[in-house]
Amino acid sequence: MSTAESFDAALFSRLVDGLYVEAMVMADEARSYFDRQAGEERGKLDMMTRLTFSCESLKVTTRLMHVIAWLLTQKAWQRGEITAQALTDQKYRLGQAAATEPSALALMPTGARELVRGSEALYGRVKRMQEQVLKALAQPASVEVLGENPRHDAADVPSPARDLLTRLEKAF
Repeated sequence: MSTAESFDAALFSRLVDGLYVEAMVMADEARSYFDRQAGEERGKLDMMTRLTFSCESLKVTTRLMHVIAWLLTQKAWQRGEITAQALTDQKYRLGQAAATEPSALALMPTGARELVRGSEALYGRVKRMQEQVLKALAQPASVEVLGENPRHDAADVPSPARDLLTRLEKAF
């Protein structure tokens, strides 16, 4: 089975939606943990471990925000707000996220370790998905398989701003 045949538009949409929910839940859990629950645990750590802890909390957040941004881009593409060709642009790709060193992970409290591992796993899954999407987009027939309507360009999406401009042009 080719890469293009391996994608089904409805399945792809459900997968993106599921990953988006997972990423948002994990982002909320991370915010809650690092803002509130980690306070007590952080106080028990030495200065260097606290610094490492802070860096790792930023890495978790960065990974999750990259994942969420990429998934939102996929949703925009599915709605026809951006073209398949635009998806190949670097600005629409998953951002780079620094990995956590095993030695740093070993210093973290259990809750932080779980969030780090979870965010790395989610990021890895989305990165593999991006690679598959880019391979599929390289094959012309796959664009339709992935669900893009070839007649539907970003300029065709209804927009209140465009409607207003059209009315203004007609009035003058």
